[in-house]
Amino acid sequence: MTTARQAYVHAIVRNYVRLPGTPLRASRRDRKLAAALYDRRIPRKAVWAAFVIAAARWAFRGPQQRKLEAIRTLYYFVPAIDEVLDTSPDPDYVQYLAGKLRPFVADKEHLLAATAPTRPR
Repeated sequence: MTTARQAYVHAIVRNYVRLPGTPLRASRRDRKLAAALYDRRIPRKAVWAAFVIAAARWAFRGPQQRKLEAIRTLYYFVPAIDEVLDTSPDPDYVQYLAGKLRPFVADKEHLLAATAPTRPR
């Protein structure tokens, strides 16, 4: 795997596991999908926008709507990635949603830090 491809996969996976509702670790299958996104030349910015939009839909449910189950795979975001590529959402709207998600992401980052393996000294 090239360095650029590795960096892309790492960035996608890192952002994926920081989202609310996602697992604490990416699976091998998730990493393969991230590599496939790189091979398709999907811009990281588009993947990030899809993450934000789909995570906001997952996190912000109306009082009459049932809570959605946990997100188990990166494949959950594929329709949102396709949507972003097709519609090019307003960057200001994506930033707005990202701001609304910030507390959820902070909670997830605390959880990730608490479950991270400790390195021997």
